[in-house]
Amino acid sequence: MQQRPARVAVIGAGPSGLYAAAALLTSGEPVSVEVLDRLPAPYGLVRYGVAPDHVKMKSVIRVLQQPFERGRGELPAVEFLGGVHVGDGGIPLEVLREHVHAVVHATGSSVDRALGVPGEDLTGSLGSGAFVSWYCGHPDRTGLRPLLDHPGVAVVGAGNVALDVARVLAKSADEMAATDVPDPVLDVLRTSAVRDIHVLVRRGPQHVRFTPAELRQIGELADADVLVHDDGLLAAGVEEPEDRRHRQMLDLLAEWSATAPTGRSRRIHLRFLRSPVRILGTGGRVSGVVVERNEIVDGRVTGTGEQETIDVGLVVRAIGYDAEPIPGLPFDAATGTVPNEGGRVVRDGVPVPGAYVTGWIKRGPTGVIGTNKADAVETVAALLEDLPGLPAPAHPEPAALRAALTAHGVRPVDWSAWLRLDAEEVRRGGLRGAERVKVAELSEMLDAAHRACTGP
Repeated sequence: MQQRPARVAVIGAGPSGLYAAAALLTSGEPVSVEVLDRLPAPYGLVRYGVAPDHVKMKSVIRVLQQPFERGRGELPAVEFLGGVHVGDGGIPLEVLREHVHAVVHATGSSVDRALGVPGEDLTGSLGSGAFVSWYCGHPDRTGLRPLLDHPGVAVVGAGNVALDVARVLAKSADEMAATDVPDPVLDVLRTSAVRDIHVLVRRGPQHVRFTPAELRQIGELADADVLVHDDGLLAAGVEEPEDRRHRQMLDLLAEWSATAPTGRSRRIHLRFLRSPVRILGTGGRVSGVVVERNEIVDGRVTGTGEQETIDVGLVVRAIGYDAEPIPGLPFDAATGTVPNEGGRVVRDGVPVPGAYVTGWIKRGPTGVIGTNKADAVETVAALLEDLPGLPAPAHPEPAALRAALTAHGVRPVDWSAWLRLDAEEVRRGGLRGAERVKVAELSEMLDAAHRACTGP
């Protein structure tokens, strides 16, 4: 009798989860995989975290979709089950575990870190995760309505996400119309009053965590000047970094600092050695941000006590992310990760049978999209090593999981249904002269996905 394939559920259809699915399918072991995601669309951070104008970066989707294409015919199957929430309001984790040998959690880190300064709870103060999700068309953020009615915006952070936010705010609506931003987002950008975007970087220009490509992009904007405020550090000369990429960025920053503004309609201000210490408000909304000048003493950032107020109506913090605990699994709040050893979930130092993690929930919010591949390979290797000793599921039949989802009121979006939603986005893009235009409202996503199943 032919051996029944081992069954693995991967929770999360972002890069980390899909790299894990690919590693399972190409392992040579008899394994079938169900990839579950609470949203009807796959690709996670690539779809909802990569800036709309980063078309080249989004091309990784061609790699991420391969498990679903390769899972047909002779090769072991992988199924996409979108619109499936694991936990309260969906299918409980313990019920899912009855249908599979192992579960790989790839749910990432989606909570914006706080600045910890007074005024942070004012209307018009928000995290970059929320703001980026809004302009990327995440269904959770369709009602965000960011306040773009003031000429000034402060973006706090020294990484690529801060530059993404600044660049999107500095672009014209016509430039953004060529991307996949949803129509309601484009409507808000068309009415934007933003003219000055202040990027607040707590350290000096020699310490930034941008990448040269991201930094170069803000200098290529059609109608925005870049102004460098660095207290004369670049003119005086800073120690040349050993890293080639940092040298490239310093050269670019030095060039910009010596270039007079050209009078374009928008400006990106790179303000180095500045930290927000208080967010001001009027009538419950942001009206300014107080920043303190810093200095570097023995390699550490130290405030000088010298402060200034910048007139802004919106503050976006891009200082990193934390994860939320996964019910039923241990959680380390200090690192924002599930305790694990090589991807094996451990509780009090003892492995939890059949429970694995990969991606940010495993290692924290670090690295680039490609980092998840090696991370997933490590986790899958641990899972396959453990597989012979894992208990068999109570309900191993593939149809049993579908029945359990139905019993819990869940109608999954399978790969064919996602392709219908995908086709609808491409159709909308054609109407606007873009490759695609995202459908953001959850009800519209589900309607488009299930339309062929229910009639016109």
